[in-house]
Amino acid sequence: ERWLIHENYSFKDIKSNEDSFRIRIKDIGSFNIPIEIFEPKAQSNVLVLGGKVFLRNPQTARYNKLTESEQEKFKNSVKDFCDSIRAIHKIFKEDGKVVIGIYLVLDKIERFTQENVLEALGKVTEMSEKTYQFINKTF
Repeated sequence: ERWLIHENYSFKDIKSNEDSFRIRIKDIGSFNIPIEIFEPKAQSNVLVLGGKVFLRNPQTARYNKLTESEQEKFKNSVKDFCDSIRAIHKIFKEDGKVVIGIYLVLDKIERFTQENVLEALGKVTEMSEKTYQFINKTF
């Protein structure tokens, strides 16, 4: 938290039963994609940074109308894109919207320096923005 304050990021703590801690950073990057930093309880000493790319309302409506095979085709195109930018991803629903989670995992606790974490924050922001642009161009 101190590093985020030092860098003038606006953030808040999120309560979670699955994580030791979870922080959501707001209004980051060109597209204001929310980024979360958390440590899963099941994987102590692992830091995960994740961006949430929300499909817009018309895209969500369109996705919900797709057949199962068409949804699978969409998921495969997202997977191929995320693989091309070396991003771990997950597609899920949150508050009735379709979300593509973009993740970067830091697992070497000795490397958890301010510089490395802020660099990782920049990378996950960039990968999230690229995914946002990909979705808006192709779906």
